[in-house]
Amino acid sequence: MDDLCCPRCKTTKYRNPSLKLLVNVCGHTLCENCVELLFVRGSGTCQECNTPIRKSNFRIQIFEDPTIDKEVEIRKKILKIYNKREEDFPSLRHYNDFLEEIEEIVFNMTNNVDMENTKRKMDLYQKDNRDTIQRNKIKMSREQEELEEALELEKHENEQRKINLQQEEQLQQMLKRKNKQELLDQLETSHLPASIVLAQHKGKSTQLERQMEKPKPLKAVTFSTGIKMGHHISSVGISKVEEALYQYQPIHVDTYGPSVPHIDTLSRQGYLNHVRAAAPQDLAGGYTSSLACHRALQDAFSGLFWQPH
Repeated sequence: MDDLCCPRCKTTKYRNPSLKLLVNVCGHTLCENCVELLFVRGSGTCQECNTPIRKSNFRIQIFEDPTIDKEVEIRKKILKIYNKREEDFPSLRHYNDFLEEIEEIVFNMTNNVDMENTKRKMDLYQKDNRDTIQRNKIKMSREQEELEEALELEKHENEQRKINLQQEEQLQQMLKRKNKQELLDQLETSHLPASIVLAQHKGKSTQLERQMEKPKPLKAVTFSTGIKMGHHISSVGISKVEEALYQYQPIHVDTYGPSVPHIDTLSRQGYLNHVRAAAPQDLAGGYTSSLACHRALQDAFSGLFWQPH
């Protein structure tokens, strides 16, 4: 997007790396500074198509082609009205026709094709399906809330597990330091030989490490997929299908002509005398002189004995 520029002040990304382009409802762009200057009086028109626009209608350009930004915004608005689902239709064919109608409306609105009839069609649909649109809006908002709650719960559980792991690591470090200090104290105060003290300490350390490495029971955690951690899912066994092994059968080609010599006998019968020898790089690609000659003979012999029925 380095070559993009503002159509009004001609500033490019190359000249000004911090340039921020904004796209309006008609799909044309202006830089942020030109938008501020244009709306000093509070309103204005697009300098390319003279469409009345407002400052609040400008959005940051995301795609290199501003038409895509326009289509994305139009699609969002249309899907708020055409929000029926597959279960709202008697058959899959009717649902597919509904989706095709949506795409046609998006195309017309994006490319300014038959705008009056398209808007009239949208108003009529919105009037006839007011109850269904409102019901599906409520359903979508409820599902969105449930999804956000599940994601928030999963995030909280992940953070809690992270905190528990940090606390467990700190506890292990503290126990190791305490065990080391006990060894130093025993070596300093005990009257036993150092080898015996070290042996006793080693056995105690081994037992302590086993206790720390002992796996703890996992808490049942539900992920956003609905599957619980540690939950065993029963699966139905797949029936084994017994089939015979595949056996290759050479393909028989009826050429309606003389029988083609076998590929292994072409050299002895002199067919390769005037055929270009294969170079090493040709052999690496799978080409051989015999193969090319054999195919040429098949083409030459085909149909020589053909008789119309």
